Amino acid sequence: MNIKPKKKLGQNFLIDKNIIKKIVECVSINNENEILEIGPGTGNLTEFLIKKNPKKIFLIEKDKNLINILKNKFYNKAKILNEDILQFSKNDLLTDNSIIFGNLPYNVSSQILTKFIFNKEKFKFKMLIFMFQKELADRIVAEVNNSNYGRLSILCKWKFNTKKVFEISPNSFYPKPKIKSTLLIFTPKTNIVKFKNHNSLEKITRIFFNQRRKKIKKQFAYFFKENSKIIQKLNINLDMRPQNLTPETYFNLALELEKLRN
Repeated sequence: MNIKPKKKLGQNFLIDKNIIKKIVECVSINNENEILEIGPGTGNLTEFLIKKNPKKIFLIEKDKNLINILKNKFYNKAKILNEDILQFSKNDLLTDNSIIFGNLPYNVSSQILTKFIFNKEKFKFKMLIFMFQKELADRIVAEVNNSNYGRLSILCKWKFNTKKVFEISPNSFYPKPKIKSTLLIFTPKTNIVKFKNHNSLEKITRIFFNQRRKKIKKQFAYFFKENSKIIQKLNINLDMRPQNLTPETYFNLALELEKLRN
């Protein structure tokens, strides 16, 4: 490969055509779907997506050096945007039928996912299909009482049904990363807990998991002092640790916090 990946942008280009084909085949794509690909790099995945004849395809690439390569490869086949996805806010490109793909840069993958969880820009989409470092993916899909369970697990369970599809060997990338990657599919939930401000859930989970190995008594008191009514209402044992509380308990704690702020 003639292109030199930039470490500062977390670039690891997916080059294994068998894996690329598996990724494209893991969902049904037709001429009613818009596709948005985050970080297409040299366009290896893009080539296979275009063969599916989507309604439209948009490519968001931050690296200016790759833009000309993409334009030469996909002239008249894709709309190419030289943008940083973390700053991207055009919500009129997508619809409820849109599928968003991303071999996400390792250094900002959790930030990108969080952007779509909180979705301040009100992006519409049918699903997200993202690749992560295996370690981060394990945290995303972790269930209560698991050592990997934490803030990101809870935030994802608030907004999405998440499915682990398969793991990807380092040999499928250039340059070869040190660890495996994992492909996840996120489908938006139709019924979610409604908060006046999502910062309530963000703050509750952040404070509780800042001391994940300690009992939750101190974190609970930080927000609610010795409020026995909330303890009884939510059936909380203050001798538990943060990973022992279900996502629903965290949702309810965030709702109780909003009531106190009124």
